[in-house]
Amino acid sequence: MTKSLSFFTLAGIAGIAGIAACSFHARSPEDYRDATAALLESKSPDVKSCYDGALKANKELSGTITVHFKVEKETGKLVDIKSDPAGPLGECVTNAITGLELKPPDARDGDATFSYQFTVGPAPAAPPAPAPAG
Repeated sequence: MTKSLSFFTLAGIAGIAGIAACSFHARSPEDYRDATAALLESKSPDVKSCYDGALKANKELSGTITVHFKVEKETGKLVDIKSDPAGPLGECVTNAITGLELKPPDARDGDATFSYQFTVGPAPAAPPAPAPAG
């Protein structure tokens, strides 16, 4: 019986050491959401560039692009990224976030959906007319 107890104790310690060595986090759902949102925020200039490019073809373009993806445990990589609706803007947004990795990775797989709202801003105000000389 002592051998079995020793075996289980060693297995438990080895398992804990393996987890610590890989430095995986076990985030709460809120922490997972916040960390993923911060990761996506790092690509905001690229996503804005996607929209700016799409506006060249359609000056009134507005709406929502929703991206759905998985976050792999152990690597933190965003995988299976899909946009809705599909189309050039959705494809550009998908390409913009491809390659992102959540660091440190989480101990669990993640399943995420994020939406980008695109709206045409007001036209810049015209500069004031110069005062007449005189």
